[in-house]
Amino acid sequence: MRIGMALNYAGGFKETVAELADYEKAGLDIVFVAEAYSFDAVSQMGYIAARTERLQIASGILPIYSRTPALLAMTAAGMDYVSDGRFTLGLGASGPQVIEGFHGVPYTAPLGRTREVIEICRKVWRRERLEYAGKHYTLPFPGGTGLGKPLKLINHPVRDRIPIVLAAIGPKNVELAAELAEGWEPIFFMPEKAADVWGASLAAGKAKRDPSLGELDVIAQAFLAIGDDVDGLRDLGRPMAALYIGGMGAKGKNFYNDLARRYGYEKEAERIQDLYLEGKKDEAAALVPAELIERMSLIGSEGFVRDRVAAMREAGVTTINVAPIARTHEERLALIEKIRDIAG
Repeated sequence: MRIGMALNYAGGFKETVAELADYEKAGLDIVFVAEAYSFDAVSQMGYIAARTERLQIASGILPIYSRTPALLAMTAAGMDYVSDGRFTLGLGASGPQVIEGFHGVPYTAPLGRTREVIEICRKVWRRERLEYAGKHYTLPFPGGTGLGKPLKLINHPVRDRIPIVLAAIGPKNVELAAELAEGWEPIFFMPEKAADVWGASLAAGKAKRDPSLGELDVIAQAFLAIGDDVDGLRDLGRPMAALYIGGMGAKGKNFYNDLARRYGYEKEAERIQDLYLEGKKDEAAALVPAELIERMSLIGSEGFVRDRVAAMREAGVTTINVAPIARTHEERLALIEKIRDIAG
């Protein structure tokens, strides 16, 4: 199992990157850089590439709506070049609040657009002349001046197959990830429920999967703290869970609320959303089920963490994307070393 870590996009970026060399030595395999509506992820990933040597670098995620498919392909090829072949293109649909609210473009056909974006990216990396006739993207553009030409990428990419990871939790999106992507990153991964919630979708996607893609890399996220007195730290995950389950979308339009319901927490999910949308965020966080928080985390005694890693492995997880919780840099490094050892 690989060990990954997500970088915080809210602040302290340069200070965090300065510590990445130490994490690299401690056994960290891959770092994920988010792009919400903060600084762009690409400039930050380029900075990381210049400051590290072995560490894999992934966007976690670039929204498919905020760049054209060709620009996504160019960006990935450029990142792969400056990192000497260490880049993974993490893609996702984000949500209408960000896409329509911040980027000002319609949030339409996320499934179809994702498929076409992946197909176009791979054509660009193979340096084929870019001709594509899809439902959502047609290249060259058939309207406008009529002067568009089918061009191919000028540079020769380091790799003609850059790994793609899809962030997905909906049944059809997960099926698409299993069919077309090298990796799949769900949020709020609960090993005991994964097969019930996503098993059919994964099986359907894998049945159509090109063998050349290899085995699907399954990336699960988890807060990490190891010790006999750290159980209380699990509550640190409550505000984020409440934000997503309660506040990331309107009634009937919240993918994360739907996931909590599919996990079996229908009543809790409804009440969390009601409270969150009423502005009662603390009350909403308090209602996030303790079982959900516990089983999604790697917070507890070493025995507990070993059991959770085993459960993740049994559920198909191949990369654990951890958020180490500790007071000092040295203690966080020790956590990475420990989880590296536990994961084998």
